[in-house]
Amino acid sequence: MNTASMDLRVEQFRGRHVFVAGGSSGINFGIAQAFARAGAKLFVISRSPDKVANAVAALQNLGAEAQGQSADVRQPDTLQAAYNAAVAHFGLIDVLISGAAGNFLAKAMDMSPNAFKTVVDIDLLGSFNVVRAAYEHLRKPGASVVQISAGQASIGTPYQAHVCAAKAGVDMLTRVLALEWGVEGIRINSIAPGPIADTEGLKRLAPDEDALQRMAERVPLQRLGRLDDIARMAMLLCSDWGSYITGAVIPVDGGLALTGPRDFSAAAAATARSRA
Repeated sequence: MNTASMDLRVEQFRGRHVFVAGGSSGINFGIAQAFARAGAKLFVISRSPDKVANAVAALQNLGAEAQGQSADVRQPDTLQAAYNAAVAHFGLIDVLISGAAGNFLAKAMDMSPNAFKTVVDIDLLGSFNVVRAAYEHLRKPGASVVQISAGQASIGTPYQAHVCAAKAGVDMLTRVLALEWGVEGIRINSIAPGPIADTEGLKRLAPDEDALQRMAERVPLQRLGRLDDIARMAMLLCSDWGSYITGAVIPVDGGLALTGPRDFSAAAAATARSRA
């Protein structure tokens, strides 16, 4: 075997068009930054025009060609406008990261139907809208899609009925699209992150230092995840090394899924006290 072919080189992303939905903060912005450092062309969307502008400026400061636009994943028209703008700037999409998400802590019976629907609309319907609207703009063959899931998709977790239901749907969407789009040379996979430090999502689920410490201690690798941990997996899946991987749901969680449901009772109580 040619050892050169075994190298995972970031240079293979140079000049590639990477579109990141929900790409102005958190895990998704971390992924965008990694691709920017590898020389990709970035187009990011999120609901906030200010956050998009800040993200684009930060990516440009890394030396990347970057553009962005405000769009709401729950509104297909705004997504289509964003894709049209992205393709006008950078051509067909080589990598699509679908990561828009919403979450909060609440028991099922403490949630109104509208509260439950809000998370499902962002996480599940939003994911469907992102990939459906992207389809005509994806390079065929060759495009790679990565959806950001969650451990709650496969582990029933108290205070997370809405997220468990929505993310389980995202993973099944990944599997179905792998079957339907594989013939056209499009690969699609899900990453299920564990607790990732310095993200808005983790701050909602572990709002104080004690909660963060307890979460880290429960992880078999005894640490919180880093943005780079998720970004590297996304890049692997979208690289030549991932060329025979599709329809997979891959936990990047330090082994946390092996320990069963997370205990959010203390965090939920702290959240309730802060709102009182």
